[in-house]
Amino acid sequence: MKTLRYWLWFSQAIGYCTVKAKQIYTLYNSIEDFYSGGEQEWRFSGLFSNNEIEKLSSTGLDCADEIIAKCNKYCYQMITLDSPEYPVCLRDIDDPPAVLYVSGMLPDIDDRLSIGIVGTRKASVYGIRSSYEFGYNLAKSGVTVVSGGALGVDCSSHKGALAADGVTICVLGCGINVDYLRENAKMRSDITFKGAVVSEYPPDTPANAYNFPQRNRIISALSNGLLVIEAARKSGSLITVNSALEQDVNKKIFALAGPADPHFYGTNELIKEKVAQLVTDYTDIIGAFDNLYVTGELDIAAQPKDDVIDLIPVKGKPPKDINGLRTNDLTIVPVHKTDVKLNEDEQKVYYAIESEPVQLEAIAESTDLPVFKIMSITTTLELKGLIECVQGRSYRLK
Repeated sequence: MKTLRYWLWFSQAIGYCTVKAKQIYTLYNSIEDFYSGGEQEWRFSGLFSNNEIEKLSSTGLDCADEIIAKCNKYCYQMITLDSPEYPVCLRDIDDPPAVLYVSGMLPDIDDRLSIGIVGTRKASVYGIRSSYEFGYNLAKSGVTVVSGGALGVDCSSHKGALAADGVTICVLGCGINVDYLRENAKMRSDITFKGAVVSEYPPDTPANAYNFPQRNRIISALSNGLLVIEAARKSGSLITVNSALEQDVNKKIFALAGPADPHFYGTNELIKEKVAQLVTDYTDIIGAFDNLYVTGELDIAAQPKDDVIDLIPVKGKPPKDINGLRTNDLTIVPVHKTDVKLNEDEQKVYYAIESEPVQLEAIAESTDLPVFKIMSITTTLELKGLIECVQGRSYRLK
């Protein structure tokens, strides 16, 4: 695109998360006209300090050429503020990115319902499972799921959307090529086939604490509504909520209630103060947007794959014809699934767990695996919906 070099030049000189990119876009026919005007024009605009004018003067277009070459190497798309592909919902905020870097295919975010899901990196099993299920069911219903690619709630939401073969957008606080959270590398790669990994930072920009609050405004801007799952009193998720309400005071905020625990303080306060609408499942969110667009046929009954169960008549009662079965006539006994992919150690742990609770120590004894490794594996199995934790250190099939 003709203006790409100039927007790259501008962002390298002035920086990111600035209202001045939007001001230039609004005041000038083209960023190229602004560049060509030189120092006299920059001073005349009244938008820049002496220090910023010095940075504009000392920054050359060669820095833009280096970024373009690197993006071409990685096959990243660069979408500028004045590009027709730039999301309108993002351009409408006060401080949109001058350039958006994209790996994958950015969906038509302005013409489909999108929900941002945010929460703590140190999520509980409840938070992990809930974010996965919301991500799965929303994506299954045609909703674009937006999150930040971090550990905990973020990655569980993305993974739920991917499991539903849905569309998800991962907004990073670093360059797309940076190996931020190596354990999520495959997830980010998978996202590019069903959505996009995006950033306002050029390749090689490292992750740092300052970038993530800036990143949050992009998550909220790309989302018609925001769901908060498990947020403490001081949480980046609350920064995202504030960004959303600053961008649009009527933007819908949702929250999942948690126990009276410090890890859920922020979430519960959002509900208590009526900043957020309490939700119990994904249909509460979709129902709040009945005047909006959901692509395809809305599948209200969309659920993760049901557990395999055996239906065994209760003792003392004769078997009934299957069409005549009533729930109070049955004992539902979960059994091991045979169609799941597990590694050798995961299989050992999985098949050591039965329909009745099995203590962690008993699992260790039967598998000959260390307890710390079993705890990691049981978390994985819980996320897959294969087992559930009961009575503290005991597990049973789900």
